[in-house]
Amino acid sequence: MAEKEITLMKGNEAIAHAAIRCGCDGFFGYPITPQSEILETLAELKPWETTGMVVVQAESELASINMVYGGAACGKRVFTSSSSPGISLMQEGISYIAAGELPALIVNVMRGGPGLGTIQPSQSDYFQACKGGGHGDYHLIVLAPDSVQEMADFVDLGFELAFKHLNPCMILADGVIGQMMEKVVLPPFKPRKTDEQVAAECPWATTGRKGRKHNIISTLMLKSEEMEQVNLRLQAKYKRIEETEVRYEAYHCEDADYLICAFGSAARIAKKVIEAAAQEGIKVGLLRPITLWPFPSQIINELSKKVKGILTVEFNAGQMVEDVRMAAAPGTPVEHFGRLGGIIPTPDEVVNALKTKLIK
Repeated sequence: MAEKEITLMKGNEAIAHAAIRCGCDGFFGYPITPQSEILETLAELKPWETTGMVVVQAESELASINMVYGGAACGKRVFTSSSSPGISLMQEGISYIAAGELPALIVNVMRGGPGLGTIQPSQSDYFQACKGGGHGDYHLIVLAPDSVQEMADFVDLGFELAFKHLNPCMILADGVIGQMMEKVVLPPFKPRKTDEQVAAECPWATTGRKGRKHNIISTLMLKSEEMEQVNLRLQAKYKRIEETEVRYEAYHCEDADYLICAFGSAARIAKKVIEAAAQEGIKVGLLRPITLWPFPSQIINELSKKVKGILTVEFNAGQMVEDVRMAAAPGTPVEHFGRLGGIIPTPDEVVNALKTKLIK
């Protein structure tokens, strides 16, 4: 067996390399810190000369998400990337893609807000990603990487889930993961699907042929009864996704007295907190949601019955904590600790928060 090639690169760069290797057909995006390296790396690698992948710097975020909408409607593996305020601009297009039940990948490398905020890392897009963001009753499948390796791995996984469920998928990373450099093993190359393969595997795709069902929204407004049926079909699909696609990491939870819930780079800090707390005789475990939607409510409920309290650690004012409180068993104390404005908390700060908020 050939040895795996280990490379040192940024998380954003890993996204670009993985996209080319997993048979992506097209990228449409607009530069914004802290994710601009995705577009820059694709431009440097020139995949249109090797795999035929299209790379377009669109004139705006609105243009890029609608290019993704068109590519997805044709059954192509297409994606875009942006950061928090850029994703805000894409919300109408994302809602259209969800309504059309089309597979697409959206990468969000979060920065601080609200507004233009700061270019420093944040996790304050949780609501935007996991609660719909745009108008209407819809969900994105949301993957939260905590390493450069997962940035690479989740590109192919994101496409697989998007095509499996005909639903847009978002990789929700923060600026720390996007900008940090780590060792990564890139995925093997997959050939791009031919037009014939797309037509055979995606009978819903728009191909220009007459008589084919397609998923592009072509009417301004359906009758209320028809629109209700569209929504009921979507809700049934979301229930199936919730039953089959929950992913999480449970770390040192077996005999923990307290539980930390954190995602992304906050989860990396939490693992240091567990080490520091253990030196003081405090048993702490970590539940890291990998899918932020569907959310791992069941395992959190089960663990909440075994611990004295739960602390969510987020780079925001408290967003995921709402889902943790709904998941936890009645009577379980659930507290939040976070820093704002792009400030990353230290493990010592989190240990202190654990003591003051839960142990007292």
